[in-house]
Amino acid sequence: MNTAHDDTNASGLRFWSGAPTSDAPHDVDIVAVQGLGAHWFYTWVRKVVVQDTKQKTKERSGLRKLSSSRLFGRKSKALGSNGECETREVMWPRDLLVPAFSNARVATYSYGSDWKDRQVNTSLRECGQQLLEVLLQHRQSASERQRPLILIGHSLGGLVIQQALTIAVHGPRYTDFRLSVAGIVFLGTPFQGSGEAAYAQWLAELVRLQEAEGHRYTLLKTLQKDSPGLHALSIDFWRSYSEYDMTCFYENKEADYGLVSTQIVSTQSAMLVGQKLMYMDADHSGLNKFSGVDDKNFMLLLPELRKMVENSGSVVADRYRSKDARSAGNVHWIVPRTVNSLFTGRREVIERMQSALRDNNSSASKQKRVVITGIGGMGKSEMCLKVADLMREDFWGVFWVDVGSQSTAKNDFLAVAKALGSPAESVEEALRALANTKKRWLLVLDNADEVDFDYARYIPSGVQGAIIVTSRNPQCSRYSTGPAEALEGLDAEHSTQLLLKAARVPEEAWRSCKTKAQAQDVVRLLGSHTLALIQAGAYVAEGYCQMAEYPKKYQQHRKRLLEYNLTQEQSRYRDVYATFEASADALERSSNQEGQDALDVLSVLCMLHSSVLPLEVFEDAWRGARRVLEESSAEMDGTEKSDMTDDLGRWHVAQLPEFIDTAADERDSYRLKKASARLVSLSLVTRHALGDGIGGLSMHPLAHAWAKDRLERERQRQAWATAGCVLALSRGQTKLWQVRERELRPHMQSFLSPNVQTMLSCRPQEAVLAVLLNCGWALNTMREDARLEQLLGGIYQALDITPSDPTTEHVPIWELAARNLGYMGHAREAVKLLEHVVEVQEATLDEHHPDRLASQHELAGAYRANGYIKDAVELLEHVVKVEETTLDEHHPDRLASQHALAGAYGDNGQTREAVELLEHVVKVRNTTLDEHHPSRLASHHELAGAYGDNGQTREAVELLEHVVKVTREAVELLEHVVKVEETTLDESHPDRLASQHALAGAYRDNGQTREAVELLEHVVEVKRATMSETHLSRLVSERALSYMQSITE
Repeated sequence: MNTAHDDTNASGLRFWSGAPTSDAPHDVDIVAVQGLGAHWFYTWVRKVVVQDTKQKTKERSGLRKLSSSRLFGRKSKALGSNGECETREVMWPRDLLVPAFSNARVATYSYGSDWKDRQVNTSLRECGQQLLEVLLQHRQSASERQRPLILIGHSLGGLVIQQALTIAVHGPRYTDFRLSVAGIVFLGTPFQGSGEAAYAQWLAELVRLQEAEGHRYTLLKTLQKDSPGLHALSIDFWRSYSEYDMTCFYENKEADYGLVSTQIVSTQSAMLVGQKLMYMDADHSGLNKFSGVDDKNFMLLLPELRKMVENSGSVVADRYRSKDARSAGNVHWIVPRTVNSLFTGRREVIERMQSALRDNNSSASKQKRVVITGIGGMGKSEMCLKVADLMREDFWGVFWVDVGSQSTAKNDFLAVAKALGSPAESVEEALRALANTKKRWLLVLDNADEVDFDYARYIPSGVQGAIIVTSRNPQCSRYSTGPAEALEGLDAEHSTQLLLKAARVPEEAWRSCKTKAQAQDVVRLLGSHTLALIQAGAYVAEGYCQMAEYPKKYQQHRKRLLEYNLTQEQSRYRDVYATFEASADALERSSNQEGQDALDVLSVLCMLHSSVLPLEVFEDAWRGARRVLEESSAEMDGTEKSDMTDDLGRWHVAQLPEFIDTAADERDSYRLKKASARLVSLSLVTRHALGDGIGGLSMHPLAHAWAKDRLERERQRQAWATAGCVLALSRGQTKLWQVRERELRPHMQSFLSPNVQTMLSCRPQEAVLAVLLNCGWALNTMREDARLEQLLGGIYQALDITPSDPTTEHVPIWELAARNLGYMGHAREAVKLLEHVVEVQEATLDEHHPDRLASQHELAGAYRANGYIKDAVELLEHVVKVEETTLDEHHPDRLASQHALAGAYGDNGQTREAVELLEHVVKVRNTTLDEHHPSRLASHHELAGAYGDNGQTREAVELLEHVVKVTREAVELLEHVVKVEETTLDESHPDRLASQHALAGAYRDNGQTREAVELLEHVVEVKRATMSETHLSRLVSERALSYMQSITE
């Protein structure tokens, strides 16, 4: 019969069977779960023609519309020609299953999954959880809880069933539900996703184009082909239910949607490993619609359901008998404490551990072991307590052994043996007693942190039992029989919740934006470290400060706050610093060289930033030290050279840690690698691969703070000097500082964070000043102009000097200051300072000295930038003349000076001289540089301009034609440079902006005007935000942009 069915209150469970009777009791439940976007009633309905009638159907017109709802739910109505017929609705769960199984309670389940509804944005996990809870609501009586259950899922409905059953594995209250599932039928379930999900998502996005931004198409994204989430779900499901009775059906017809014809769920995606697979002669939306008992597809399905129903009673009964045989509940519970009431989050880790430890196959051939590693105070032991508590009823015995020391391990193992009724007097005897126990047991080996200890001796032999090991040492992961768990900080949401719980903030206040923001500030400050968050919350709860005040208190009294002891529910170490100090104690107790080297590495790291430090910096420091030793005489000491303030000497080499063997003729990184490995094994640092073979190390911010705070004042000063000498000596090896500038930048900033007076007091002033100036040149290269200006200001104040009245003995300071002034846009001040530098050097250095020539070249450049062209010409002519007598014709410095002089000639109207000099430069660079080298191209371009100014039009054209010929290659090269710098340099870095400016010029030369304008607009926007209005670099880019915009209008 035809019945109207609207969508009112459609979600939930609907029963189609009548009430049970004494003749027909309900011995089994059959529940069918709909697909994505399906109508709760019509998804199960096929309309069947009954007879012709004389009543004419209404006129139908229009084109068939392609409906996204057909992909995973009900089909659109087919438009037929005018005819006279009557149809009836066959709703097969009601009309076919209820009569076929009189002893079954038949139901259908529907849920919010219509992506056309802007209010629906549920995840697969939420759908699975909801199905689980709804079914439990209707299976609460004693007769219902263990009643066999058969599940049928169409399309996404099958995944919802899979998710519900996977969740059921992880909670004791779901045990009856899990054990009572007698069979499952999957109708076109996309276990591996569907390529058509992406198409459906596109349609959904069109529907929602104008709707709220909060929607994320969660279910559709889950269904996409090769979804990682579905892959993980299938693995978890298979681990727990591979022996259950299941049948998978798939479509063998493509769905026809007018313009599109496709198989929605592929055969491969619709199958489960080891389970029966059959096809139906239907497309995807026809898998869940049948015309009657004689429908050939229903005739394939019915025998599978009948077999499951007939076997359901014995299958479920056997399962319960097996469970009772394996465990009559928990008898032995030897666990040190209850789960902390503040325990928050970690749900996914807990579920993975439960799945790995649960005995899903009685014929398992190996022991189940899970290892949890992580930094101290992250909650490894609490995780074990939580898992043990959740799985208590799964194990006859749960035993906890603290293996932090051999004495505690022995005491705890003997306690286990006593509980087992064994007279064991040694650890070995206790292990044999546990290995011979046939009942299910769980053993927790807590605090397996010693690097040189083999904890395999504490693992019982054989295949019996399950074991959890906690360790700071990542190498202990090898004891795990499955994937180990590397415990990291809680996510931002759970970290905030944990802090608010510990601070005893009422839960209703958590929603306050102000409260949440204050808590998030503390979370960021503490790096989501679990124990630190609990300590901070307790500190606030005890009234020592308000949440908003904690960051300031932390900056003032960091050590005090991180050593604050909890009075209730204490962890093993009581406070954050104690967790790290336990690892340091292991190093200090070590009598070998490796332990001391590890402490030396730690002392350098704590004086820098907590982010990744490339270990190559230590190797380059060795190279720099060797260069210093080779260049200096036995008597020369870096602290005695007042006229060479920035020179590094033997004192600086002597400050390097011992694992940098400066006496060795060849570099050897063995000790550095061993020390790093030891720190990694104690979870004090984290290793990172950087593609250079040696990698880098980083520290958790709290471990970094502890490593510094644990050093006494004098040791801190020594550690700072050592770190500075490592940085300064490594800077001479330019490759590292070019390639790893982004990684090294925060370390340089952190090292220079104390005020200059404090830094100069660390060691002999002249020696420290040399380190600061070398670091200053690093800042200059990084174009940290404002930070360098601040550093120089501190040096002026500490030495009581001023750039407005420069002294003669601090020339290296004035050289650096002049470069900084030029970059900061103070051209005139830079000129004055450079004139002073040149004047002093002309009086103290030989005419051919490289430093003197470099300063003169620099001054000439400042002259040109400031409009003093004749002065620039005169000075550059002198530099070129000297270099022609001292440097080879191909030397880059000589060619650079000649190029600069040619430019000055051009500015001064000396076109012929400019042409002659540039022709020479071009000739030499043509023989020494690649055709695409920027310096060679720049010389060509400059010469072409000089030809034009000199009236040599034909020569200019010929040369420019060659330049244009390689312009396309230049564009490609610059695009590559810009792309690399976007990953290595900050957005406002001058070098990155310069490359972008140059690329814009190449675009212009190549006729790509629109791209040139867009890129220059970005460059100008950044420079306006970071540079003063009079800054020369900003003015140049603004003028270039104005010109480009004018020619495009």
